[in-house]
Amino acid sequence: MDFATTGRTLELMAEVEDFVKNRVLAAEAVLAEQVAGAADPYRFEAPIKDELRREARGRGLWNLFLPHPRWGAGLTNLEYAPLAEISGWSPELAPEAMNCSAPDTGNMELLALVGTPPQQDRWLVPLLEGEIRSCFSMTEPAVASSDASNIATRIERDGDDYVINGRKWWSSGAMRGRCELLVVMGVTDPGADRHRRHSMVLVPRDTPGVCIVRSTTVFGYRHASVGGHAEIVYEDVRVPIENLLGQEGGGFAAAQARLGPGRIHHCMRLIGQAERALELMCRRANERVAFGKRLADQGSVQQWIADSRIEIEQVRLLVLKTAWLMDTVGVQGARTEIAAIKVAVPSTVARVLDRAIQTFGAAGVSEDVPLAHFYSEARYLRIGDGPDEVHRQTVARRELRKYEQPPAPAR
Repeated sequence: MDFATTGRTLELMAEVEDFVKNRVLAAEAVLAEQVAGAADPYRFEAPIKDELRREARGRGLWNLFLPHPRWGAGLTNLEYAPLAEISGWSPELAPEAMNCSAPDTGNMELLALVGTPPQQDRWLVPLLEGEIRSCFSMTEPAVASSDASNIATRIERDGDDYVINGRKWWSSGAMRGRCELLVVMGVTDPGADRHRRHSMVLVPRDTPGVCIVRSTTVFGYRHASVGGHAEIVYEDVRVPIENLLGQEGGGFAAAQARLGPGRIHHCMRLIGQAERALELMCRRANERVAFGKRLADQGSVQQWIADSRIEIEQVRLLVLKTAWLMDTVGVQGARTEIAAIKVAVPSTVARVLDRAIQTFGAAGVSEDVPLAHFYSEARYLRIGDGPDEVHRQTVARRELRKYEQPPAPAR
């Protein structure tokens, strides 16, 4: 395994760190003020975001997530990992400022991978330019979507069209004002194998029959880092067959291919949140006095800080190994590690955040510091992109397979 940082990555790390820590963090208060004054904070496009997008693009910090040499920056997963981590210091602003925010990243990856040239011209190019936003619409309230083969929304062929009927929720990105594209997964062949029943179609947001019912918040937060989540009803929504993304019956496989990079990107950004939390915890411990001495001199606080540093280093190494494997053997070859980081990183980061919150006391659960917001994100990601239990099952099954005994010969 080789985790060496390339010269290009070192240059980008310095540029991203300067942008995030000297520009983006200062803009967080501006964003909060602008959103607070908006009539509809879900649809509101804050001017500070446009300002940061222009600056990021001018610095060459644009589409860094996409390894495709034609469409993206051409970085490997391993090269992108430290850049994504730094962006995690400000999850609501930095990734979007650099056009590297979910769910657009996954949708752009899909369009680059399996989109037709007309689909790429219509949707991928404006997404890469940051002109529009998109939504990924897969999860449903009526079924256990932890098993994606349960998805029941129907996508039926009718002449030269597909007709969509169903109800989705946790459709990430749909609440944003610039969202113009919904990537919808549903059943096209209910009689097929459970992993060949589903397909994905591209649905313009203004298509008749698309009804945004409500926003689904995360612990009361808008969850703006992914553009908010929506419950959506699709009622006789009609799109041309040219809007099929990839192959009919290939929706399940496409979803898995999309979620692999998405999962590691989430984990990279979470480590950045943990690093920011640890810095805040250390600064607080050095400044605050209780029972006649600084918190930094209290044994319990020292243990929290030490455990946090140790655990951050552990999960970072696992994420780097996973990124290296994805680059060298592909998403399928790194499947065990992708599942492992999806379990390990959110739980670890939540522990770090919990300690930081405790160090801040009542201030830790307030809006004065970002810890409560970060905590909600880490806890959500033990469910989002697949719950811990499913990922543990993946790891266990692949581990058990190594030691399976061949069947005894028939006598």
